[in-house]
Amino acid sequence: MSQGQNTSSQRQSVTPLRVGLLEVPHGFFTREGGVSPAPCATLNGGINTVDAPRNVEENRCRIADCLDVTPQNMPALRQVHGNRVIVIGQDVAPRPVAEGAPPEADAVISVNPDFAASVATADCAPVLLMAGDGSIVAAAHAGWRGAVGGILEATVRRMEAMGARHIRAVVGPCIGANSYEIGADMRNTVLQSLPEGERAEAENYFHPSFRENHARFDLAGFCLWRLRLLRVAQVENMDVDTLTDPRFFSYRRATLEGNGETGRQLSVIRPH
Repeated sequence: MSQGQNTSSQRQSVTPLRVGLLEVPHGFFTREGGVSPAPCATLNGGINTVDAPRNVEENRCRIADCLDVTPQNMPALRQVHGNRVIVIGQDVAPRPVAEGAPPEADAVISVNPDFAASVATADCAPVLLMAGDGSIVAAAHAGWRGAVGGILEATVRRMEAMGARHIRAVVGPCIGANSYEIGADMRNTVLQSLPEGERAEAENYFHPSFRENHARFDLAGFCLWRLRLLRVAQVENMDVDTLTDPRFFSYRRATLEGNGETGRQLSVIRPH
């Protein structure tokens, strides 16, 4: 049987990382347990990669099986480092990955146990959120542009508008502060994008680097700070560095090793 054509009964199961704070079905998936060849080996869930579509489809089927949803009810997003949030079943209808262009957004909310919210990352921060009662969940893609541009604020506010209370949030595997060296231009862009009253606090997420005019950026810490400003009830950082941990895809690692071609891991959550 060729890759990407396994039936559900024959499909290999995959095991994600889970966090006790999120008391609903969820998973931060690694790159392990899929069918894709290098440079996307093996559980690549990214739709905009060099991987063959049939491999991505099979990998996403394995992930959907793990969350006990159908693949079409775990829609892919065209992530653009923006702050648009969509609700499955309201703003977009569920559909297979292969059918049509995916919706452009960087966060997705689900209020239906049949629908799973997912984002794809390879160094950016995946953030999974749930209302305290588990009835509303969300997955957000927070690279530095999205984190500065308000994706977490937009997600939490949309959840609250839908009735979510006592929200919990977990920042999943992303590039670590010791690995994320940036130039002075990016640091200045981040600081200038924030309200003046927040810039002094934001300085805490930039650390000295060995190279002149460079700094190391704590993306996960920055995301936790934004979530606390939103009065999210409970927040947690998994503190997993995608660059140094070979279980995960890392765009920066791939860039340092070659041409930057790599896969994307998925982080997924669904309500009770």
